Amino acid sequence: MQQWFLYIIENRYQHYYTGICKDLAKRFSQHRNSGPLCAKALRGKGPLTMIYSVSLASHSEALKMEVWIKKLPKKKKIQLVDGELDCPFHIQIVSKITVPEDECNTITT
Repeated sequence: MQQWFLYIIENRYQHYYTGICKDLAKRFSQHRNSGPLCAKALRGKGPLTMIYSVSLASHSEALKMEVWIKKLPKKKKIQLVDGELDCPFHIQIVSKITVPEDECNTITT
């Protein structure tokens, strides 16, 4: 099984976007580029900041955690990001991803 990642991105309006992927740095670059692979919910709402990212063992676990997070009220999501809310999934915290601005415009697919 391949490792999956779950992430939360905050936009300039302090709104949260939750997603899953296999390549965290590549996916974050796609969002920041605001190109055709960017989530519609994030287009034109930069700057974007990845505020939370975890590694999960399977696609199934990543999907389940994504659904769980999307059902949480924002107050609980903030607690999760701050480490004040226990997660019911077996996760491994991933260090924050930073993508230089100049890389955002050179993504190839």
